[in-house]
Amino acid sequence: MTAPRQGGAIRRTLPQRRAAETFKMRFWNQPFTVTVGFYADGTPGEVFIDGGKTGQDIQSTARDAAVVLSLAMQHGTPIETIRHAVTRSGAGEAASILGAVVDALPATARGAA
Repeated sequence: MTAPRQGGAIRRTLPQRRAAETFKMRFWNQPFTVTVGFYADGTPGEVFIDGGKTGQDIQSTARDAAVVLSLAMQHGTPIETIRHAVTRSGAGEAASILGAVVDALPATARGAA
């Protein structure tokens, strides 16, 4: 299903029931739990990031990053485009929780979209 948005951008909405995959990771020495929701065709469409204690800055940043990542995917931005756009260290490692999550997405999710 798609929903038109202002400016002509189309947002592909997720079905009410959908497959999801959850995995754990560490970033900045903090534990995070990441859940990726998929469309019926296996394309990732949403991400939830939970980590740190409620009220911590990193928790707010992670939650906001997940919302932005989800909206980008729902509007058709390929994961590889996002992966190449995020800030990286000189060694090519993700400099933010958003980049770390994109890098950690399952291989099947990376190939989709």
